Amino acid sequence: MACRCIIVEDELPAIKLLEKYIESLPQLELTGVARNHSEAANLLSVERVDLIFLNFYMPQLTCIELFRTLHCPPKVILTIDHIDVDKKTINLDAIDLLFKPISFEKFLKAVNKVQRINFSLSTAQFFSFGFVYFRAERKMIKVLYDEILYVESFRDYVIIHMDGDRKLRVKLSLNQVDEMLPARQFLRIHRSYIVSVIKITAFTKTDVEIGRTELPIGKSFTSVFYQLIPHPSQLPSGVADR
Repeated sequence: MACRCIIVEDELPAIKLLEKYIESLPQLELTGVARNHSEAANLLSVERVDLIFLNFYMPQLTCIELFRTLHCPPKVILTIDHIDVDKKTINLDAIDLLFKPISFEKFLKAVNKVQRINFSLSTAQFFSFGFVYFRAERKMIKVLYDEILYVESFRDYVIIHMDGDRKLRVKLSLNQVDEMLPARQFLRIHRSYIVSVIKITAFTKTDVEIGRTELPIGKSFTSVFYQLIPHPSQLPSGVADR
């Protein structure tokens, strides 16, 4: 099910840019644009809205005032003109802040963050997807979560290793990819590796196996790893020390 979103914005160039970005992603469905308080209130009263792209500085309307009128507010991505804004003064549980001019990479990162958060919520009122889009090879490439084996950091890029010995090189940091993937399905085990939990075929105290590939478990990631995976001391005799 697509994420139904609206744009609440009074600047035409920003509206056009956001419309272009939204139309380029099939997981998003733009259901309306509001340029003032009454239009925004009307859209929210008649449409099912999952996500709002909201200008923080709109004349005669602040996002806080708007959200005080909502019983169950949707997810919010704020668009902001001033880069020196104090984030602590924004009294909203916004998913992300996009400073203008908004790049597509920052936009995509914010959308993927919404997707990741909703993946971890099991109630039916939230949308979720089984895939993520990466910008590579001059286009947007759809990657299913179930296809990913592990993600490897390589210089200024990451390499996404997938089923069928396929690889995708993406110009992102491992931290950025970690934010884009659902936490229940993917686990950071090392400063250079993220693994798909369901793809782990074996492990020891120091490494993880995915098929024939062995990946190290970093010391600082050990405790997080064993929150999801049984500690070797809990395994049958001989298994932990193979």
